[in-house]
Amino acid sequence: MNVDFLYGVLQLDFWGYVIAAIILLQTSLMAVTLYLHRDASHRSVDLHPVLRHIFRFWIWMTSGQITREWVAVHRKHHSFSDRPGDPHSPVVFGIKKVLLEGYELYLPESRNAETQAKFGADTVNDWMERNLYSRWRNLGIALLVVVYLVLFGVPGIILIAAQLACMPVLAAGVINGLGHHTGYRNYECDNAARNIVPWGILIGGEELHNNHHAFPTSAKFSTRSWEFDIGWLYLRVFSALGLARIRRVAPRPVLAKERRKVDLETVRAVITNRMHVLRDYTRLVTLPVLRQEWSKRMPSFSLRRRTARKLLIRHPVLLDGQAHQRLEAILAQSQILQRVHDYRDRLQKLWEGRHGNNERLIAALKEWCAEAEASGIKALEDFAQRLSSYCLQPALTRA
Repeated sequence: MNVDFLYGVLQLDFWGYVIAAIILLQTSLMAVTLYLHRDASHRSVDLHPVLRHIFRFWIWMTSGQITREWVAVHRKHHSFSDRPGDPHSPVVFGIKKVLLEGYELYLPESRNAETQAKFGADTVNDWMERNLYSRWRNLGIALLVVVYLVLFGVPGIILIAAQLACMPVLAAGVINGLGHHTGYRNYECDNAARNIVPWGILIGGEELHNNHHAFPTSAKFSTRSWEFDIGWLYLRVFSALGLARIRRVAPRPVLAKERRKVDLETVRAVITNRMHVLRDYTRLVTLPVLRQEWSKRMPSFSLRRRTARKLLIRHPVLLDGQAHQRLEAILAQSQILQRVHDYRDRLQKLWEGRHGNNERLIAALKEWCAEAEASGIKALEDFAQRLSSYCLQPALTRA
């Protein structure tokens, strides 16, 4: 039997196949996170047309995915995150279903004409998309099989299987499943998204899922100094080569050195940085007050402090009926915690569109700050002064 046929044109040893598998799978994940996700879905980066087409071709060849379908399903996921209508939420369908059958949930939604029309109308629709990728979606996979067998020989069968399983397992299963079930939360957004791990290396940076849902139009998914987003590293390299233009990243709070008068700029700065504001409120107000109250009233609390902490900081839409009852029981035992919690709810209404025009927003923030400063709760008073010093920053910050 011909040895060249068995091991293909490249004639790799064992470690050569391992390295080839890592490079090829990482290329697929790079194409998904940079092109389908950050460029086509959220417009946070403009990739060079040549790079876009390379990624489009690679995705078509390795998975048969169509840009319009992927983008439409993903945008619908953001519109209905963890609520009925979300195509692949573990909160709606259960973690086992999404983790093991994520692709089965994705497929029918991707072929839904209404979903495509509503959420994918502005995606690429050139001659190649119409006449090759969409029309002959399985031709790419056939090409993949031929190329891998020629290059890698019989061991290429394993590489083909790994390549075809990459998106259904890692994207449709792990990110859509564990990304809304397991991990830590930097930001209390109104869905269950979590950062699976702080080092987004294996799945293109998509592991930082809570950060992404907090700032969906940011090209950079890492927000803390100890987090790492390999997708952002790719973008910085492509940007240096003139192959990408970063459009938006997550805002960072800018605080004036001296206290300022609350005006429209203050309101806009607070709303723009609302995820940071809410996180800082938890860190600077809710948790310090909880510690103080717990030390004074611990015998009267029937829950552990860790449970009370979770109930106090979690976004209200994520609490079920039993959790709401437990939260109310905690607040009923501490007037100060009740007031701190009420102030947080009032603050959130600023960016939930409940105050109408700019004048009402300014008046609401002024009233909130004035009442917080007169509350007699030191942590709340300090936070109100901090809030009034928020300033706007340039639209793009290269973090």
